[in-house]
Amino acid sequence: MLYLDNSATTQVLPEVKDAMLPYLIEEYGNPSSKYYTLAENARKAVEESRFHVAQLVGCESDSIIFTSGATESNNFIIKGIAHYYKNQSRHIVTSAVEHPSVLETCKFLEGEGWTVTYLSVDKYARIYLNELETAIQKEKPALVSIMWGNNELGSLNDIEGIVRICKSYDVLFHTDATQVIGKVPVDLKTLDGVNFLSGSAHKYHGPKGVGFAYIGKDALGLPIQLTPLLHGGGQENELRSGTLAVHNIVGIGKASELAHKNLNANITKLEALDKTLITILEQKFSKHISFNHDNAKRIPGVLNVLFKGINNETLVRSLAPIISVSTGSACSSTKPSHVLREAGLSIEEVRNCVRFSLNSLVKQEELKLFETL
Repeated sequence: MLYLDNSATTQVLPEVKDAMLPYLIEEYGNPSSKYYTLAENARKAVEESRFHVAQLVGCESDSIIFTSGATESNNFIIKGIAHYYKNQSRHIVTSAVEHPSVLETCKFLEGEGWTVTYLSVDKYARIYLNELETAIQKEKPALVSIMWGNNELGSLNDIEGIVRICKSYDVLFHTDATQVIGKVPVDLKTLDGVNFLSGSAHKYHGPKGVGFAYIGKDALGLPIQLTPLLHGGGQENELRSGTLAVHNIVGIGKASELAHKNLNANITKLEALDKTLITILEQKFSKHISFNHDNAKRIPGVLNVLFKGINNETLVRSLAPIISVSTGSACSSTKPSHVLREAGLSIEEVRNCVRFSLNSLVKQEELKLFETL
């Protein structure tokens, strides 16, 4: 079986599993407890993992808040900012192609009386910077939330340009970076102006059920204020209460350590695999396919292909015994892709599209399986 649905989830690396196991069996202490060894060991493990996540995205360790995943992080940040700054602004700017955890949160806020501007996108699902600036000028928002890399087309937004505009109008900026972490360089120390960022371990060979929220700092060096999503015992700097899932946090820490260490090598391998798969698809299917993704400014290893006249659900089912692929986002798999629709494809074309998403563990020779189809 050739697994090419890595934008949906990735396999846990053996090193990650091995790091997690002791915290499921022997090291079962609660890091919020005090004084005894099991608690101290758990607390040290959590802080070591926090360091590795921070290193991966280029920030200080105390800016990382552990969550259950990017969906929670997105909800936490958007709702938290909306509640905290509701007396200053009731306007949010996002794009029409965000992950459902952003779009549905924004729809919820609309029901609470908020105005949400949904920016349109080009044919590769990237926002137009002039539209962003116009939306900010029309009504200064409490938050701008734009994804770093698109989960269906792999397209990379101009984060530097977005940051520049948001900073010039003193607007808080959040980016859902779930799809880019571990696949493109992310260095928040050199990208001043990203105030909030979301990520999930299972997108870069960590366990499911754990992610993080990056909470930036203000001009005084203090964490930017927002309302917690979860109240309780005050864990995670009183921003995310609840007993920490130490085994999962150790998992995201190890996955982050490995992703940081191997980033350049993984990118090089993904680019080579990407090129090989495109060549094989072109040779095999010729005029019967077209590519929806851009060849530049794209997450390496994410391809979106239109198979002319072939229903994507039928194709995915027929490939399932030998190749795992998808029709789009796993979080909205029962609906035609809103991303491709916003990018300008007809509903008929959308139903002919398949996403291939690679990982660095795939071998070149495995891709030759397509030649036998």
